[in-house]
Amino acid sequence: MATVEFYVEERDGGFVARSACGCIVTEGRDLEELRRNAQEAARCHCEECEPPTSIRLRFIKVIREESIEP
Repeated sequence: MATVEFYVEERDGGFVARSACGCIVTEGRDLEELRRNAQEAARCHCEECEPPTSIRLRFIKVIREESIEP
């Protein structure tokens, strides 16, 4: 596994990070804690396979969110 990519949103005074594939989710109260938690989550997820060579955090900003009927 080369790179684990996380999409990061600011939520409730902290941060939530989801991997691009959606199978890894972690959070942190501040950026420092988020970075540590993302490293640990990526390592734990990849215990039985090749460890990541890098971790990328992509910060996204939700400007508007709405629900619609299916």
